Amino acid sequence: MPKHLTSGLPRLSRTHKLSVAGVATAGAAALVFSIVPGAGADQGTSQATAVENVKPVAFSAVDTAAKTQQATITQQANNSAAKGKAEAAAKKAAAEKAAKAKAAAAAKAKAEKAKAEKAKAEKARAAKAAASRSEVRTAIPAAAPKPAAKPAAKVYPDNLDGWIRESLDIMAKKGIPGSYEGIHRNIMRESSGNPMAINNWDINAINGTPSKGLLQVIQPTFNAYHVEGTSWNLYDPVANITAACNYAADRYGSMDNVNSAY
Repeated sequence: MPKHLTSGLPRLSRTHKLSVAGVATAGAAALVFSIVPGAGADQGTSQATAVENVKPVAFSAVDTAAKTQQATITQQANNSAAKGKAEAAAKKAAAEKAAKAKAAAAAKAKAEKAKAEKAKAEKARAAKAAASRSEVRTAIPAAAPKPAAKPAAKVYPDNLDGWIRESLDIMAKKGIPGSYEGIHRNIMRESSGNPMAINNWDINAINGTPSKGLLQVIQPTFNAYHVEGTSWNLYDPVANITAACNYAADRYGSMDNVNSAY
C-alpha cells in the first residue's frame, strides 16, 4: 500500500498481527477446499470442519504469544521491582553507613575537643597555682636579720678609776666633753677621791648649800645639771662627776679647762 495511504492508520501491535495472520490462514484453507472439483456435500462438510480446525489453531497461537509476552512483561516488572528494591536497600545501607561514619567522626571530634579543653584548663590551673605560689613567696618578707646580740653590760670597778670611766662613757653618749686626766686632776684637788667629802666652811656652806662629793658640787647646781640616766643622789660618784662635768662644759667649755675652784 502506498505510504501516503498508511500514514494516517494506527500501527498494529504484535497480537493484532498474529490475529490477522490466523484469519488469513483460515481463509486460504477454505478457498482450497472450495475449488476442489467433484466435491459433494461430504466435501462441504469436510471444508467446514477444516475451517473450524484451523481457526482454533490460529487463535491458540495468538493466545500463547500473548501469554508469553505477558509473562515476559511480568518477569521484567518483577525484575525491575527487585532491582529497585535492591538499589533502595543499597542506598539505605550506604546512607546508614555514612550516617554512622559521620556520627563516629562527630563523636571523635567532640572527644578530642573535650580533651583539648581539659588540657587547656589543666594548664591554666597549673599556671594560676604557680602564680599564687609566687605571690605568696613575694608577700612573705625575707626573714629579718637577727639583731646583733646586745653587748653585755659593761662592768666598772667600784673605785675612782671605775667611776671616772663609767662617767666618761655616759658623757660620750650625751655629748659632754671631758677627759680622764682633766676629771681625775680636779677630783684629787677638790676631794682627794672621797665621794662623801663635804665642805662646811666656804661661802657656800655659810649660805647653807655646802659643796659635796668628788667634785664638790652644791645641790642647786647638781639639780640644774643632772644628767639623765644617773642617780639623783648628790653623793653618788658617777652622778656627781657627770653633773659637775656638764656644768663645767656649760661654764668653761670642758672640765679640762678647770684648774681651781669653779
